Amino acid sequence: MAENEKSKAEELKEKLVYKKPDIFEKLGAEGMAKCSEYAAGYMKFIDAAKTEREAVKYGIMLAKERGFVEHKLGEKVAPGGKYYYNNRGKQLFVFTVGSEPESGIIISAAHVDSPRIDLKPMPLYEDSGFAFFKTHYYGGVKKYQWTAIPLAIHGVVSLPNGETVEVTVGEDEGDPVFYITDLLPHLAKDQMARSLADGITGEGLNILLGSQPCPNGGDEKIKLNILSILHEKYGMTEADFRCAELTVVPALKARDVGFDRSFIGAYGHDDRVCAYPALTAVLDTESPRRTIMAVFADKEEIGSVGVSGMESMIFDDLIEDLAVSAGVTSRELRAESICLSADVNAAFDPNYGEVYERRNSAFANGGVVLTKYTGSRGKSGSSDASAELVGKIARIFDKAGVVWQIGELGKVDQGGGGTVAGYIANRNIETVDLGVPVLSMHAPYELIAKTDLYMTYLAFRAVNAEG
Repeated sequence: MAENEKSKAEELKEKLVYKKPDIFEKLGAEGMAKCSEYAAGYMKFIDAAKTEREAVKYGIMLAKERGFVEHKLGEKVAPGGKYYYNNRGKQLFVFTVGSEPESGIIISAAHVDSPRIDLKPMPLYEDSGFAFFKTHYYGGVKKYQWTAIPLAIHGVVSLPNGETVEVTVGEDEGDPVFYITDLLPHLAKDQMARSLADGITGEGLNILLGSQPCPNGGDEKIKLNILSILHEKYGMTEADFRCAELTVVPALKARDVGFDRSFIGAYGHDDRVCAYPALTAVLDTESPRRTIMAVFADKEEIGSVGVSGMESMIFDDLIEDLAVSAGVTSRELRAESICLSADVNAAFDPNYGEVYERRNSAFANGGVVLTKYTGSRGKSGSSDASAELVGKIARIFDKAGVVWQIGELGKVDQGGGGTVAGYIANRNIETVDLGVPVLSMHAPYELIAKTDLYMTYLAFRAVNAEG
């Protein structure tokens, strides 16, 4: 009798209790080989795309290679057509028009800006035998993490003749790198008594540029020498800094991490690790029933504002083009559409386990993470996806064999975060967050598992195909 009851309990357990899948077992040897191949392509992208401009440029290159052509606003599109729209070099839309274009759009919307350090409009100065750039950090950074590491300068300068010059220094093998100094521990008694947040100030994030003087250069001869170098290479003067977008990022390449090479370390996983799968899933999906679209958005780290952020009306303009072409109103098209807000979540880190709630955290090598809601503390700022949408996506994943997990961003009262989901949901497009779990999020060098990256790509592919 006891054996019979035990058997019934085991049957109930098998039927009712959730069992976390083993992603390595699910992939097998063949799947892991494909995973490694996909990761290698992503690592090329992440090294080439350290700013939103570079990500858009790389995305257009990939789209053109696959036969996508440039769309001009106001023009009609045709079923089966493959298009991209470049918004000012800082935001990108890549889409394939479905065979039933009136049935809505499947949107995968990622952002391609990352926390970084920007130069101030008049940044160059000299002090005590050094030349420096003054900076203004961008997005949520831990300021102390940006000291004493090699840095590169990326961006553009708009010259008085109307020419825009691209600047990249610190990435090639023979390039110099740049540096923010920190205080030696022997003299850091007062600094170390301050909180981590106050140990390094925003005004203290000054970029060391050099120390060599210009002969007969007068009072600011080191500054003059730096200006001479910049003028010779880029044709710019000090006044041209006022018309520039120059950014400081880590001069670090993507690398395999761990003896087993199961992780990728790189700058800017948040959120380019979701942008790349979203894009490649569109490029690799042939003949979809519904229109499929990947979005590379800018400015998410500072509120999705501006002409290239997800709040921009350019998104509505594109929807209007698709609606007119499909013979429906934009209101009707939006109501039939869904969006996967392609953004990362925090991977559980046992070294800091006290800030996570283990049962509802995402784990590295746990697969793509579906995030029903984001927000801070009481879900403030979250669009909070419906059970019906989450259920629909879950069924697609299960049917396609996608390994997925559910997750939220840490303990309820610990903090929180947001994505572009709310801006899209506000347009009456059902939206849920989907992406890769990340370790050391917002650090100059973040970590992701290759299996999670590959499973995220498979997830976008599955939704595109099923839609």
